[in-house]
Amino acid sequence: MRWTKFTIDTTEDAEDLVSALLYDYDITNIEIEDKAAVTPLEGEDYEELVPDRGADDGRSRVIFYVEEGKDYGKLLEDIRLGLDDLRNTADIGAGTIDISSTDEKDWRDKWKEFFHTFTVGDYTIIPSWENVKADADPKHVIRMDPGITFGTGKHESTRMIITELPEYIHGGEKVLDLGTGSGILSMVALREGASIVTATDIDPATRDAVSENFQRNDLPIEKMHLVIGDLSSDKKVQSEVGSGYDVVCANILADIIIGMLPAIRYAIKQDGYLLTSGIIDFKENEVKDELEKNGFQVKLIVHDGEWVSIVASKKE
Repeated sequence: MRWTKFTIDTTEDAEDLVSALLYDYDITNIEIEDKAAVTPLEGEDYEELVPDRGADDGRSRVIFYVEEGKDYGKLLEDIRLGLDDLRNTADIGAGTIDISSTDEKDWRDKWKEFFHTFTVGDYTIIPSWENVKADADPKHVIRMDPGITFGTGKHESTRMIITELPEYIHGGEKVLDLGTGSGILSMVALREGASIVTATDIDPATRDAVSENFQRNDLPIEKMHLVIGDLSSDKKVQSEVGSGYDVVCANILADIIIGMLPAIRYAIKQDGYLLTSGIIDFKENEVKDELEKNGFQVKLIVHDGEWVSIVASKKE
């Protein structure tokens, strides 16, 4: 499969803002290239993890992909307008968009230079081209390769929920994973003892990604019910998802979380927990206010860089 590759020339300070803009258009297949010093995650074996990238010049390239053959004219125009809006509040650098093509195999091979084993909380995420350490706890090992469409757990927003989930799953819980992508949060929920997970995503390609990852990690796919569609507006999806969930994970953008809150409130049990993430910091208060308006009580707010996770419970 071939993909059209788009590269936005921006700054390190603005790369999260530009990424959030792309998320607004359901673009999650994002790479970031910069020369900033990389801080190892807690407990990570970091020796010679990445090659020398030269002196940090403050520039960043935010890269995303669209499958070749798709009409991306309006999408690019919307993104350009969004970049113009960002210029009013931040230094986004050149803000130009370059276009090229790439083969999926070449893209995956490139990741082997940069994507290595890393830890998130108790979990170790390992790509297929690296070996599991002999003393690793199998429960807390997840095999995950980078894909053009789906995440691996290294992004701050996903890391926060992976770290939080064990606090809310003790065995037998019914879990809803909104915007599942690679299925990594569903897999963590099952590893922690959830009895069953229902997951949603708007991208039909999620089916293959989830199936591959469950097989790679020896997890029974029958314990995950995947629903393709938008929970916030699609009555059929809402009916298929149902209700009675002990824990709901929503690792999506702030505006999407807000739009889903009425449907989430219906789906979650009384005193059930909602774990949200993917919230850029300037949206924190807006999400917090909307949670409270929809009958949720905020229990925990966690920051990681410019990203925020809010944990709330459903109240009358």
